Amino acid sequence: MRIRNADTLTSHGNRKMREDVVKILDAGMSAADPYYNTLKLVRIENGKLLVGGSDFEPIGTPRPGIVETDLNEIDRIFVFGAGKGIQRAATALEEALGDRLSGGYLILKYGDEVTLRNITVTHGDHPVPDENCVKGSRAMMEMIQKLKLTPRDVVFTIVGNGVSSLLTLPAGKLSLKSVMDVTRILQIEKGATTRELNFIRNSIDLLKGGRITRMLHPAKMFHILTVDPNRGSTAREGYAGLTETNIWLHTLPDATNAAQAIKIIKQYNAWDEIASEVKDFISTMTGEQETLRKAEFEQMDCRIYGVVPDHLSVLPIAVETARQLGYTPHVMCKAKSYFLDAAEAGKFMSAIAKLVSAEGQPFKPPCALFMTGEMVVAVGKSGGVGGRNQEFCVSAANIISGDNRIAIGSVDTDGTDGPGGFFDQKAKDFGVLALAGGVVDGETKTAAAAAGYDLKDALISHATSKLLWDTGDGVWAVHSISVQDLTVILIQ
Repeated sequence: MRIRNADTLTSHGNRKMREDVVKILDAGMSAADPYYNTLKLVRIENGKLLVGGSDFEPIGTPRPGIVETDLNEIDRIFVFGAGKGIQRAATALEEALGDRLSGGYLILKYGDEVTLRNITVTHGDHPVPDENCVKGSRAMMEMIQKLKLTPRDVVFTIVGNGVSSLLTLPAGKLSLKSVMDVTRILQIEKGATTRELNFIRNSIDLLKGGRITRMLHPAKMFHILTVDPNRGSTAREGYAGLTETNIWLHTLPDATNAAQAIKIIKQYNAWDEIASEVKDFISTMTGEQETLRKAEFEQMDCRIYGVVPDHLSVLPIAVETARQLGYTPHVMCKAKSYFLDAAEAGKFMSAIAKLVSAEGQPFKPPCALFMTGEMVVAVGKSGGVGGRNQEFCVSAANIISGDNRIAIGSVDTDGTDGPGGFFDQKAKDFGVLALAGGVVDGETKTAAAAAGYDLKDALISHATSKLLWDTGDGVWAVHSISVQDLTVILIQ
């Protein structure tokens, strides 16, 4: 199981419903494992390297089909990447390539235990980058430069959620503190979306926005994404979306620009708070600093694959599990990307659950309501430790208090909800560095009060992790990739 503390989560409250919530969440989180699909994508047979598969190609790719390369025509094979949980895909590559793998470099989030043998790994922080992100990114860049790659070399890149923080190498003479403040001020304090934030981050980095792919050229490149291959940044999906509207998969062409970066900073009233060196750098960007565009990308020997296609991923598996447990599933929101305030979303969805429980409207129980996407939390100057899925659960628990027919679970599929960080010494001693989310029911509010917590106060201070851990409602999970959030509400 991905969820490590299932026994604790199901030891109190409405135990049967909690067991069902945990089963559904775990099934969905387990589906977000790129290991098996990567083994299907890459293999060596009869002296040839084979890469490809229709399940993993973006719609509209200009060069579909299996790529066959005679091993005698390959000098070296490397793996480079950054992101949360991408080690699972890299592990599959190590197994598939065996002794033909020459090495590589990955940057992972703290807490992801190293299992790789031939690929160097460093860890960094997320969502605000730290010094180790910079050290790892610089070491990766220097390794690539020393390799002096040629067309006879093959490079696999792996990126996924978290790459925009972990792959951080400030351009010019920009300080790390100034770059860190960009994320802290815009996203954490003011609630800017990741998409908006990346317009600024891509403008001030040496590797983001496809620049790392420029460094890997002229090698033959296979870009592995630990997301759905047909996920786009806007309404454009498939290959067109990945190459024309992308702003966060940093091995692919980029659609950000300096003018929009400046506009977003001002839109969030952050112009006076962002460091002058950052604003000056963006305002004076030249053509040589521009990110990679589609036309340049297509002159390189590159192919794109997504190893977590939607039809084999989180939501379909979670929905089917609920159906097998006797709940009629209803998908309330499955947007590729939505940005709802977590606490407000918790209020709204729990209000619908109460209506279903009391009146059988608009759905007849027993049923399961699902959401996927990405919620946001703007914490201002608060130093509380928590996460968006935890805030959803705490907010919802306040609304459903006393109703023993409702149980709710919400997790970030990578196993780390929000920035995470230290929230309790006993939990840290137990090995828990961050929660994945929470599971709550009609008894949670009463249990929290008995433990000395007020749900509303926890939301105001954004300190939800310790509350949920102390009440036995915090989800502790094995790390993997992030395929957005998964929320399920069960009504008996």
